[in-house]
Amino acid sequence: MKIGEAIKKYRVRPGEKVDFRTIDASDCSLFANGGKVESQAVFDELRDELQALQKVLYAQNKHRILIVLQAMDTGGKDGCVKHVFSRVDPQGVSVKAFKKPTEEELGHDFLWRVHPHVPGNGQIVIFNRSHYEDILAVRVKKLFGDEVWKRRYRHVVEFERMLAEEGTTIIKMYLHISKDEQKRRLESRLANPAKHWKFNPDDLSDRARWDDFQRAYEDLIEKTSTDQAPWFIVPGDRKWYRNLVVARIMVDTLRSLKMDFPKPAWDASGVKIV
Repeated sequence: MKIGEAIKKYRVRPGEKVDFRTIDASDCSLFANGGKVESQAVFDELRDELQALQKVLYAQNKHRILIVLQAMDTGGKDGCVKHVFSRVDPQGVSVKAFKKPTEEELGHDFLWRVHPHVPGNGQIVIFNRSHYEDILAVRVKKLFGDEVWKRRYRHVVEFERMLAEEGTTIIKMYLHISKDEQKRRLESRLANPAKHWKFNPDDLSDRARWDDFQRAYEDLIEKTSTDQAPWFIVPGDRKWYRNLVVARIMVDTLRSLKMDFPKPAWDASGVKIV
């Protein structure tokens, strides 16, 4: 996988139409000459480089990285975070999962619960689900009138523009799985008692709305992929390839910041330890 190919191939340009029916969730074209076993060495190299880049990010204490992960149920957000960021220093990365809003959160604007969790200087923050749930769920489940979710497109674009202009690099990734793959993963959870805790009967009601969620995601990505906060549609049926692409996007993005360790304010050559 060459530098920039993952970003170029899977990045959604501003104003670009999105139709999941034309996007292969099992695509592995950037590693067409191998599979899971053959890709492991490449993946390990990417994780090592991501670890090294994160150390510079933390030391320089200048840039902020916000990663937004969205997917249908069983899309692999947890597994992606676990594998891609397994070698990153825990003090430099954190994960925030956004679940159903609490009563207190519902008593404020929908971004109120999000803003306190954005990254500070030197930090990587991963949103496992995000402020976009307050568009998707509201639209598909008809929690409020259409005018509510329609105006939220503008709100999130302006919110993300503000973050970007204040120094946050935003990477938004939709892990694209097929309906058949979701079925296999749900059945796997039911078949394995150790995975029963991951199964939620509500997932079945959401699965029944598959087409509605797909259209909502298509519209959302079209309307909110911007130069300062782009969306990437990552093929998700093959877990190994999903992880490879996400790691490649992360490494390429961090490389583009052209970071360096800060220079000490003292002369290291004159220091003696006795």
